[in-house]
Amino acid sequence: MDLVRTKITLYLDLIRWNRPAGWLLLLWPSLSALWIAAGGFPGWHLVVVFTLGTVLMRSAGCCLNDVADRDFDKHVKRTANRPVTSGRLGVKEALAVGAVLALCAFGLVLTLNDAAVHWSFAALAVAVVYPYAKRVVSMPQAVLGVAFSFGIPMAFAAVQGQVPVLAWLLLLGNLFWVLAYDTEYAMVDRDDDLRIGMKTSAITLGAWDVTAIMGFYAAYLAVWCWLLKADEQGLAFGLAMAVSAGQVVWHFFLIRQRTREGCFKAFRLNHWLGLSVFVAVVLTYL
Repeated sequence: MDLVRTKITLYLDLIRWNRPAGWLLLLWPSLSALWIAAGGFPGWHLVVVFTLGTVLMRSAGCCLNDVADRDFDKHVKRTANRPVTSGRLGVKEALAVGAVLALCAFGLVLTLNDAAVHWSFAALAVAVVYPYAKRVVSMPQAVLGVAFSFGIPMAFAAVQGQVPVLAWLLLLGNLFWVLAYDTEYAMVDRDDDLRIGMKTSAITLGAWDVTAIMGFYAAYLAVWCWLLKADEQGLAFGLAMAVSAGQVVWHFFLIRQRTREGCFKAFRLNHWLGLSVFVAVVLTYL
């Protein structure tokens, strides 16, 4: 019984069960896209499928990422004790857990239309590529941005049976948000990443990191406001977006000194920014 309990604890640690910020960062853009594609509430089936699918795929992604980075993570203080890196879970076992989770997510996708099923393979391909992009791409956060934004075209495919230009423009805007928060995340490990030769946006941007992050946030909010026709929306929408902008200002004060604690706190709290933008989207269609 103790062995079973230990295994379950390791699996939960592997998929970051106690750190929901990761799947919330995926969820809010996907739900926002569902509302936009449907012109309002998309129905409980789609909401449940995308919510559960987001949790499952993020968890599967953690399994693959930990396997891919196991030889690097041992040199980073924050990640050295992860189950695969520390040797408490084997590579094959971690991949098996990830495969089961991905198959469960695909089972949910099969309840959607053919267009969503077809696009799910592209989403999977991007998710698999990202962990290895950090070896060769100077801004791997851009690859993560595509992976973490792919719920947007998936949502349009599920609702409309197609992926219009609007979906790709929303993805572009959301990509700027991912660049912002994942650069904050990369700033936490910059010293360790420099020592082991990893490539991250925090290293590439250098002294321009804080300025670039603020620019990414501004681009994210500007693109989404433009696509949502902010000038035609009411007071409630404006207030929700003002709350979003206020959070960006708060993030500046958190990261301007580039401390590990401040940058990590800014990253962890980004899901509140995604939530406030989602609230603005919902208010658009009330």
